[in-house]
Amino acid sequence: MPERRYRLDQPRGRLVLGRLEIPVPRSKAGRIVTGTALVGGGFLGFLPILGFWMLPLGLIVLSHDLPAVRRRRRRMTVWWSRRKEAPRSGRQG
Repeated sequence: MPERRYRLDQPRGRLVLGRLEIPVPRSKAGRIVTGTALVGGGFLGFLPILGFWMLPLGLIVLSHDLPAVRRRRRRMTVWWSRRKEAPRSGRQG
């Protein structure tokens, strides 16, 4: 099984996004605060400095500690992968 490209590496305290590694707090409370702040900043993405990129990043961080967020993120991942794999009918190219 290939290694997932997007994961939270708990022993090293890093969020791995492909080749990019971002340090995150090792404590559960720190990760929840960080994830919540990223999601909040994502909702304000129309402002300068903040961006909509913060929303999925915050959900990835939160999904490590919160089962409800983990289930929803997993459902979205499965839905998205099925959508990408489905043949496109009626499309002319």
